[in-house]
Amino acid sequence: MRPRQIELAVLLLLPGVLAGQVKLTGFAEASYAYSRHSSGDSIIVGRLYDRFHNQYMLNALAVVLDRPYDAAKFSAGFHTELMFGQNATLIKSAGVDLGAQLDIPHLYVTLNVPTAGGKGGGVQLKFGRIPTLLGLEVIETYVNPNWSEGNQFIYVENFTGLGASLEAKLNKYVDAQFRVINGWDLVRDNNRRKSVMGRVGLYPDAATSIGIVGFWGPEQPNNNLANRYGVQGLLWRKVGKAGLWMQADYGKEENAAWWALGGWTTYDVSAAIGLALRGDYVNDENGARTSGVLGFPANTGHRFGSATATLNVRAWPGAIVRPELRYDRSTLHAFDTSKDQLTAALAVVYVF
Repeated sequence: MRPRQIELAVLLLLPGVLAGQVKLTGFAEASYAYSRHSSGDSIIVGRLYDRFHNQYMLNALAVVLDRPYDAAKFSAGFHTELMFGQNATLIKSAGVDLGAQLDIPHLYVTLNVPTAGGKGGGVQLKFGRIPTLLGLEVIETYVNPNWSEGNQFIYVENFTGLGASLEAKLNKYVDAQFRVINGWDLVRDNNRRKSVMGRVGLYPDAATSIGIVGFWGPEQPNNNLANRYGVQGLLWRKVGKAGLWMQADYGKEENAAWWALGGWTTYDVSAAIGLALRGDYVNDENGARTSGVLGFPANTGHRFGSATATLNVRAWPGAIVRPELRYDRSTLHAFDTSKDQLTAALAVVYVF
């Protein structure tokens, strides 16, 4: 789909938006980052959306169109997101090219089958490009506790998958999802076999959730046998004004393996100010996830991690101002011949 075709598609949906049948939301975001040890005086090594040193960035303008389904009856809906800006450059799936700074990270149709009597959550079947089941953090940064994306989001998870997803809330304590996709961040499959991903969510009480995700499938081009497989656990607990998350990952592919740990804490200082802290650690044992990626040097394995503090200031209606400090360290001299780097950043987002 080319930009002109996207424009025509939006125009076709406009009557539904005006009639209230289609919900229009989105966000706009800009940022600035300064790193003490940038590579070549421009690249902040290992980073995603905040990868440029000493530059103001037009991160994203995202437009979301959503037509909800009715869970009480046989119904259908759709959800799509158009993203413009430099963030879109980094989350593209192989097999589609809408331009250097344009992508569609979400585009799927949902078919709902209600439970008996129409009182339950029903069963949903989704078709299209759907965000991953892995991880706490998501593509849309304003939803995350911190502004910069953590190392687990960048290096041990996929961003999206194109395929089919079967989802159901079994009762108030358990839900489940199962997906068959072309592969990690692929629109067009790069081999002859599909990949699968499944999740079970447990909710023992209103202040606790546990998510367990598994994945399996070949991800290498023209190779049907080199399966990538692994598991992830994500725990959330609400304690007063604080939110706590713990995430653990393990993955393996042929002669490579990796594992990671991460933790987040959020605290509402007031109605207008929140504090978010994050720490993460990744052991890329064979360099499979980081060698030559986002400024990291070619390597056969290293360990790296980060500590991040973010203020989320909501003093202006609709806007979030996000000053952030982040410290990164690697066992390699990856940061302009240094093993560590310190970054200060400021992001401003408006959500509509």
